Amino acid sequence: MHAEHVIVYRRDDRYAGWPANYGLWAWGDELVLGFVVGHPRPEGRFHARDRERPFCTMQARSLDGGRTWSTEPLTAPAPGGRALSADEHMLPELGLNSALKQGLAPMPAVPQEPLDFSAPELALLCARTGLGSGTRSWFYASYDRCHSWQGPYILSLFGQTGIEARTDYLLEDARTCTLFLTAAKTDGDEGKGVFCARTVDGGRTFALRSWVATSEEGYVIMPSSVRLSPETIVTAVRTHEGGVFDQGQHWIDLHRSDDDGLTWRHLARPVPDTGMGGNPPAMLRLQDGRLCLTYGYRAEPYGIRARLSDDEGMTWDEELILRDDAGSHDLGYPRTIQRPDGTLVTAYYYNDRPGGAAYIAATLWRP
Repeated sequence: MHAEHVIVYRRDDRYAGWPANYGLWAWGDELVLGFVVGHPRPEGRFHARDRERPFCTMQARSLDGGRTWSTEPLTAPAPGGRALSADEHMLPELGLNSALKQGLAPMPAVPQEPLDFSAPELALLCARTGLGSGTRSWFYASYDRCHSWQGPYILSLFGQTGIEARTDYLLEDARTCTLFLTAAKTDGDEGKGVFCARTVDGGRTFALRSWVATSEEGYVIMPSSVRLSPETIVTAVRTHEGGVFDQGQHWIDLHRSDDDGLTWRHLARPVPDTGMGGNPPAMLRLQDGRLCLTYGYRAEPYGIRARLSDDEGMTWDEELILRDDAGSHDLGYPRTIQRPDGTLVTAYYYNDRPGGAAYIAATLWRP
Protein backbone atom coordinates (compact mmCIF):
# COMPACT_ATOMS: atom_id res chain seq x y z
CA MET A 1 0.00 0.00 0.00
CA HIS A 2 1.39 3.37 -1.04
CA ALA A 3 0.74 6.29 1.35
CA GLU A 4 1.76 9.91 0.89
CA HIS A 5 1.87 12.17 3.96
CA VAL A 6 1.36 15.92 3.59
CA ILE A 7 1.25 18.86 5.99
CA VAL A 8 -2.08 20.66 6.28
CA TYR A 9 -1.12 23.17 9.01
CA ARG A 10 2.06 23.39 11.06
CA ARG A 11 3.72 26.06 13.20
CA ASP A 12 6.28 25.39 15.91
CA ASP A 13 4.65 28.00 18.16
CA ARG A 14 1.13 26.61 17.81
CA TYR A 15 -0.72 23.48 18.90
CA ALA A 16 -3.29 22.27 16.36
CA GLY A 17 -5.72 19.48 16.98
CA TRP A 18 -8.86 17.35 16.85
CA PRO A 19 -10.31 17.43 13.30
CA ALA A 20 -12.86 14.79 14.37
CA ASN A 21 -14.59 17.42 16.51
CA TYR A 22 -15.33 19.53 13.41
CA GLY A 23 -15.49 17.98 9.95
CA LEU A 24 -14.04 17.26 6.53
CA TRP A 25 -16.21 18.19 3.55
CA ALA A 26 -15.57 17.47 -0.12
CA TRP A 27 -16.83 18.62 -3.52
CA GLY A 28 -14.76 16.70 -6.05
CA ASP A 29 -11.14 17.68 -5.44
CA GLU A 30 -12.08 20.68 -3.28
CA LEU A 31 -11.76 19.76 0.39
CA VAL A 32 -12.30 21.75 3.59
CA LEU A 33 -11.14 20.58 7.03
CA GLY A 34 -12.03 22.06 10.42
CA PHE A 35 -9.73 22.08 13.47
CA VAL A 36 -8.58 24.31 16.36
CA VAL A 37 -5.28 26.04 17.09
CA GLY A 38 -3.84 27.02 20.46
CA HIS A 39 -0.38 27.19 22.00
CA PRO A 40 1.92 24.29 22.90
CA ARG A 41 3.03 23.44 26.41
CA PRO A 42 5.18 20.32 26.84
CA GLU A 43 4.00 19.82 30.44
CA GLY A 44 0.34 19.94 29.37
CA ARG A 45 -0.22 16.40 30.66
CA PHE A 46 -2.28 14.20 28.29
CA HIS A 47 -2.30 16.94 25.62
CA ALA A 48 0.77 19.14 25.24
CA ARG A 49 -1.25 22.37 25.03
CA ASP A 50 -1.43 25.53 27.11
CA ARG A 51 -4.81 25.74 28.88
CA GLU A 52 -4.14 29.30 30.00
CA ARG A 53 -4.29 30.74 26.48
CA PRO A 54 -7.27 30.75 24.09
CA PHE A 55 -7.77 28.49 21.10
CA CYS A 56 -9.23 29.64 17.77
CA THR A 57 -11.25 27.68 15.25
CA MET A 58 -9.63 27.23 11.84
CA GLN A 59 -10.32 25.62 8.51
CA ALA A 60 -7.98 24.44 5.77
CA ARG A 61 -8.92 24.27 2.10
CA SER A 62 -7.41 22.16 -0.67
CA LEU A 63 -8.22 22.62 -4.36
CA ASP A 64 -6.10 19.67 -5.56
CA GLY A 65 -7.53 16.72 -3.67
CA GLY A 66 -5.55 17.17 -0.48
CA ARG A 67 -2.01 17.57 -1.78
CA THR A 68 -1.68 21.24 -0.84
CA TRP A 69 -3.66 23.32 1.65
CA SER A 70 -4.28 26.93 2.63
CA THR A 71 -5.64 27.89 6.06
CA GLU A 72 -7.94 30.59 7.34
CA PRO A 73 -10.14 31.25 10.38
CA LEU A 74 -13.42 29.34 10.37
CA THR A 75 -15.95 32.15 10.29
CA ALA A 76 -18.95 30.42 11.88
CA PRO A 77 -20.26 32.97 14.43
CA ALA A 78 -19.43 31.88 17.97
CA PRO A 79 -20.56 33.37 21.30
CA GLY A 80 -17.95 35.89 22.36
CA GLY A 81 -15.82 34.99 19.33
CA ARG A 82 -14.52 31.97 21.27
CA ALA A 83 -13.19 28.71 19.82
CA LEU A 84 -15.82 26.09 19.05
CA SER A 85 -15.85 22.73 20.85
CA ALA A 86 -12.67 23.37 22.84
CA ASP A 87 -13.83 24.47 26.31
CA GLU A 88 -12.28 21.40 27.94
CA HIS A 89 -8.84 22.46 26.64
CA MET A 90 -8.89 25.95 28.18
CA LEU A 91 -9.44 27.59 31.54
CA PRO A 92 -13.19 27.99 32.08
CA GLU A 93 -13.13 31.78 31.66
CA LEU A 94 -11.77 31.40 28.11
CA GLY A 95 -14.51 29.12 26.83
CA LEU A 96 -17.87 29.36 25.10
CA ASN A 97 -19.80 28.49 28.23
CA SER A 98 -18.30 31.48 30.03
CA ALA A 99 -19.17 33.76 27.10
CA LEU A 100 -22.79 32.64 27.21
CA LYS A 101 -23.01 33.09 30.98
CA GLN A 102 -21.56 36.60 30.66
CA GLY A 103 -24.10 37.50 28.00
CA LEU A 104 -21.39 38.27 25.45
CA ALA A 105 -23.69 36.90 22.76
CA PRO A 106 -27.27 35.65 22.64
CA MET A 107 -27.91 31.93 22.84
CA PRO A 108 -28.09 30.17 19.48
CA ALA A 109 -31.64 30.17 18.12
CA VAL A 110 -33.95 28.11 15.93
CA PRO A 111 -33.62 28.79 12.17
CA GLN A 112 -36.17 31.37 11.09
CA GLU A 113 -36.66 29.56 7.79
CA PRO A 114 -36.21 25.85 6.99
CA LEU A 115 -32.73 24.92 5.81
CA ASP A 116 -32.24 23.29 2.41
CA PHE A 117 -30.38 20.03 2.96
CA SER A 118 -30.38 19.30 -0.79
CA ALA A 119 -28.20 22.31 -1.65
CA PRO A 120 -25.25 21.11 -3.78
CA GLU A 121 -22.57 23.03 -1.86
CA LEU A 122 -23.97 22.33 1.61
CA ALA A 123 -21.86 21.61 4.69
CA LEU A 124 -23.13 21.17 8.26
CA LEU A 125 -20.98 21.74 11.34
CA CYS A 126 -21.91 20.76 14.90
CA ALA A 127 -20.43 22.56 17.92
CA ARG A 128 -20.62 22.43 21.71
CA THR A 129 -19.54 24.32 24.80
CA GLY A 130 -17.62 21.52 26.50
CA LEU A 131 -18.17 18.06 27.99
CA GLY A 132 -20.43 16.65 30.68
CA SER A 133 -23.46 18.01 32.47
CA GLY A 134 -24.52 21.49 31.33
CA THR A 135 -22.95 21.21 27.88
CA ARG A 136 -25.00 22.96 25.18
CA SER A 137 -24.72 22.23 21.49
CA TRP A 138 -25.74 23.83 18.21
CA PHE A 139 -25.01 23.59 14.50
CA TYR A 140 -24.21 25.72 11.45
CA ALA A 141 -24.94 25.45 7.74
CA SER A 142 -22.87 26.62 4.77
CA TYR A 143 -24.29 26.82 1.27
CA ASP A 144 -21.05 27.91 -0.43
CA ARG A 145 -18.44 25.26 0.38
CA CYS A 146 -17.55 26.67 3.81
CA HIS A 147 -16.76 30.19 2.62
CA SER A 148 -19.51 31.48 4.91
CA TRP A 149 -21.61 29.92 7.66
CA GLN A 150 -25.18 30.49 8.82
CA GLY A 151 -26.17 29.99 12.44
CA PRO A 152 -25.64 29.09 15.18
CA TYR A 153 -28.83 27.02 15.39
CA ILE A 154 -29.62 25.58 18.79
CA LEU A 155 -30.08 21.90 19.57
CA SER A 156 -32.33 21.05 22.49
CA LEU A 157 -31.16 18.99 25.46
CA PHE A 158 -33.48 16.12 24.44
CA GLY A 159 -34.18 15.54 28.13
CA GLN A 160 -30.47 14.97 28.91
CA THR A 161 -28.09 16.72 31.32
CA GLY A 162 -25.90 17.85 28.39
CA ILE A 163 -25.38 17.32 24.66
CA GLU A 164 -21.79 16.82 23.44
CA ALA A 165 -22.15 17.31 19.67
CA ARG A 166 -19.53 16.57 17.07
CA THR A 167 -20.31 16.62 13.35
CA ASP A 168 -21.98 13.38 12.21
CA TYR A 169 -25.05 13.56 9.99
CA LEU A 170 -26.99 11.80 7.24
CA LEU A 171 -29.00 13.82 4.72
CA GLU A 172 -32.25 12.36 3.38
CA ASP A 173 -34.00 15.09 1.38
CA ALA A 174 -34.37 18.87 1.31
CA ARG A 175 -35.93 19.01 4.78
CA THR A 176 -34.80 15.77 6.46
CA CYS A 177 -31.51 15.26 8.27
CA THR A 178 -30.42 12.83 10.99
CA LEU A 179 -27.80 13.94 13.52
CA PHE A 180 -25.84 11.48 15.65
CA LEU A 181 -25.07 13.00 19.05
CA THR A 182 -23.54 12.14 22.41
CA ALA A 183 -25.35 12.74 25.70
CA ALA A 184 -23.72 13.48 29.05
CA LYS A 185 -24.32 11.23 32.04
CA THR A 186 -26.74 12.04 34.82
CA ASP A 187 -23.82 12.23 37.29
CA GLY A 188 -22.19 14.95 35.20
CA ASP A 189 -19.52 12.93 33.43
CA GLU A 190 -18.98 12.61 29.69
CA GLY A 191 -20.49 9.94 27.50
CA LYS A 192 -23.77 8.39 28.66
CA GLY A 193 -24.23 7.20 25.10
CA VAL A 194 -24.89 7.97 21.47
CA PHE A 195 -28.35 8.67 20.05
CA CYS A 196 -29.80 9.85 16.76
CA ALA A 197 -32.14 12.81 16.35
CA ARG A 198 -34.03 13.68 13.18
CA THR A 199 -35.50 16.82 11.69
CA VAL A 200 -38.15 16.75 8.98
CA ASP A 201 -38.68 20.51 8.88
CA GLY A 202 -35.31 21.81 7.71
CA GLY A 203 -33.62 21.96 11.11
CA ARG A 204 -36.25 23.97 12.96
CA THR A 205 -36.99 21.05 15.29
CA PHE A 206 -35.27 17.75 16.03
CA ALA A 207 -36.79 14.72 17.77
CA LEU A 208 -34.83 12.00 19.54
CA ARG A 209 -35.32 8.95 17.33
CA SER A 210 -33.45 6.24 19.25
CA TRP A 211 -30.41 5.34 21.32
CA VAL A 212 -27.62 3.71 19.35
CA ALA A 213 -25.59 2.58 22.39
CA THR A 214 -25.19 3.52 26.06
CA SER A 215 -22.73 2.76 28.86
CA GLU A 216 -23.20 2.56 32.63
CA GLU A 217 -19.56 2.27 33.69
CA GLY A 218 -17.38 3.77 30.96
CA TYR A 219 -18.44 5.93 28.06
CA VAL A 220 -19.80 5.69 24.51
CA ILE A 221 -19.02 8.80 22.46
CA MET A 222 -18.11 10.27 19.06
CA PRO A 223 -20.20 8.42 16.44
CA SER A 224 -19.39 8.07 12.75
CA SER A 225 -22.32 6.90 10.62
CA VAL A 226 -22.92 5.51 7.13
CA ARG A 227 -26.19 4.76 5.38
CA LEU A 228 -26.06 1.43 3.49
CA SER A 229 -29.64 1.44 2.18
CA PRO A 230 -32.93 3.30 2.77
CA GLU A 231 -33.44 1.15 5.89
CA THR A 232 -29.90 0.23 6.98
CA ILE A 233 -27.47 2.47 8.90
CA VAL A 234 -24.21 1.49 10.59
CA THR A 235 -22.62 3.65 13.29
CA ALA A 236 -19.13 3.27 14.75
CA VAL A 237 -18.55 4.63 18.26
CA ARG A 238 -15.58 5.27 20.54
CA THR A 239 -15.90 3.21 23.72
CA HIS A 240 -14.15 2.99 27.10
CA GLU A 241 -14.73 0.35 29.79
CA GLY A 242 -14.65 2.79 32.72
CA GLY A 243 -12.36 4.20 35.35
CA VAL A 244 -9.65 6.79 34.71
CA PHE A 245 -9.76 8.37 31.24
CA ASP A 246 -6.24 7.37 30.16
CA GLN A 247 -6.36 3.91 31.73
CA GLY A 248 -8.32 0.75 31.04
CA GLN A 249 -9.42 -0.61 27.70
CA HIS A 250 -10.47 1.59 24.78
CA TRP A 251 -11.98 0.29 21.55
CA ILE A 252 -14.32 1.00 18.62
CA ASP A 253 -17.69 -0.76 18.37
CA LEU A 254 -20.04 -0.97 15.40
CA HIS A 255 -23.85 -0.87 15.67
CA ARG A 256 -26.46 -1.50 12.98
CA SER A 257 -30.05 -0.48 12.38
CA ASP A 258 -32.26 -2.16 9.77
CA ASP A 259 -35.32 0.02 10.33
CA ASP A 260 -33.95 3.47 9.46
CA GLY A 261 -32.60 4.21 12.92
CA LEU A 262 -35.56 3.15 15.08
CA THR A 263 -33.75 0.23 16.75
CA TRP A 264 -30.10 -0.84 16.93
CA ARG A 265 -28.03 -3.94 17.62
CA HIS A 266 -24.34 -4.41 18.30
CA LEU A 267 -22.74 -5.77 15.14
CA ALA A 268 -18.98 -6.06 15.66
CA ARG A 269 -15.88 -4.76 17.40
CA PRO A 270 -13.70 -3.78 14.42
CA VAL A 271 -10.97 -2.23 16.60
CA PRO A 272 -10.46 -3.97 19.98
CA ASP A 273 -7.75 -1.56 21.15
CA THR A 274 -7.06 2.09 20.28
CA GLY A 275 -4.41 2.68 22.96
CA MET A 276 -4.17 5.05 25.92
CA GLY A 277 -7.16 7.36 26.11
CA GLY A 278 -8.71 5.89 22.97
CA ASN A 279 -9.53 7.54 19.64
CA PRO A 280 -12.68 8.14 17.61
CA PRO A 281 -13.60 6.36 14.37
CA ALA A 282 -13.93 7.95 10.95
CA MET A 283 -16.03 5.65 8.78
CA LEU A 284 -17.13 5.87 5.16
CA ARG A 285 -18.43 3.64 2.40
CA LEU A 286 -15.98 3.32 -0.48
CA GLN A 287 -16.90 3.52 -4.14
CA ASP A 288 -16.55 -0.28 -4.40
CA GLY A 289 -19.02 -0.82 -1.54
CA ARG A 290 -16.55 -1.69 1.21
CA LEU A 291 -16.59 0.05 4.57
CA CYS A 292 -13.42 1.86 5.63
CA LEU A 293 -12.62 2.75 9.23
CA THR A 294 -9.69 5.05 10.14
CA TYR A 295 -8.51 5.96 13.64
CA GLY A 296 -5.52 7.07 15.69
CA TYR A 297 -3.56 4.44 17.62
CA ARG A 298 -2.38 5.77 21.00
CA ALA A 299 0.02 2.99 22.00
CA GLU A 300 3.49 2.28 20.69
CA PRO A 301 4.15 2.43 17.81
CA TYR A 302 1.97 5.55 17.79
CA GLY A 303 0.29 6.40 14.51
CA ILE A 304 -2.73 6.24 12.19
CA ARG A 305 -4.43 2.98 11.19
CA ALA A 306 -7.32 1.66 9.12
CA ARG A 307 -9.46 -1.43 8.65
CA LEU A 308 -11.71 -2.51 5.77
CA SER A 309 -14.86 -4.63 5.57
CA ASP A 310 -16.45 -6.16 2.46
CA ASP A 311 -19.54 -7.53 4.24
CA GLU A 312 -21.13 -4.34 5.64
CA GLY A 313 -19.14 -4.47 8.87
CA MET A 314 -19.73 -8.04 10.01
CA THR A 315 -16.03 -8.92 9.63
CA TRP A 316 -12.95 -6.79 9.12
CA ASP A 317 -9.65 -7.32 7.31
CA GLU A 318 -6.27 -7.09 8.98
CA GLU A 319 -5.24 -3.70 10.31
CA LEU A 320 -3.53 -1.35 7.85
CA ILE A 321 -0.84 0.91 9.27
CA LEU A 322 -0.95 4.24 7.43
CA ARG A 323 1.93 5.53 9.54
CA ASP A 324 3.59 4.67 12.87
CA ASP A 325 6.23 7.38 13.29
CA ALA A 326 4.63 9.66 15.91
CA GLY A 327 6.46 10.70 19.06
CA SER A 328 3.60 10.21 21.52
CA HIS A 329 -0.06 9.31 22.03
CA ASP A 330 -1.18 12.91 21.34
CA LEU A 331 -2.57 12.29 17.85
CA GLY A 332 -5.43 11.06 15.70
CA TYR A 333 -9.06 12.28 15.70
CA PRO A 334 -9.22 11.66 11.94
CA ARG A 335 -11.64 12.52 9.18
CA THR A 336 -11.56 10.63 5.87
CA ILE A 337 -13.07 11.20 2.42
CA GLN A 338 -12.64 9.46 -0.95
CA ARG A 339 -11.77 11.50 -4.01
CA PRO A 340 -13.45 10.86 -7.38
CA ASP A 341 -10.29 9.03 -8.56
CA GLY A 342 -10.57 6.57 -5.65
CA THR A 343 -7.79 8.01 -3.49
CA LEU A 344 -8.58 8.32 0.21
CA VAL A 345 -7.63 11.46 2.13
CA THR A 346 -7.32 10.91 5.88
CA ALA A 347 -6.69 14.10 7.89
CA TYR A 348 -5.69 14.08 11.58
CA TYR A 349 -3.54 15.80 14.18
CA TYR A 350 -0.01 14.49 14.80
CA ASN A 351 3.29 15.05 16.57
CA ASP A 352 6.94 14.17 15.98
CA ARG A 353 8.20 13.96 19.56
CA PRO A 354 6.87 13.79 23.13
CA GLY A 355 5.72 17.24 24.20
CA GLY A 356 6.24 18.63 20.70
CA ALA A 357 3.82 20.99 19.03
CA ALA A 358 0.96 19.07 17.44
CA TYR A 359 0.12 19.83 13.81
CA ILE A 360 -2.45 18.86 11.20
CA ALA A 361 -1.41 16.32 8.57
CA ALA A 362 -3.13 14.20 5.93
CA THR A 363 -2.35 10.85 4.35
CA LEU A 364 -3.31 10.16 0.73
CA TRP A 365 -3.64 6.43 0.15
CA ARG A 366 -5.43 3.69 -1.79
CA PRO A 367 -6.90 0.66 -0.02
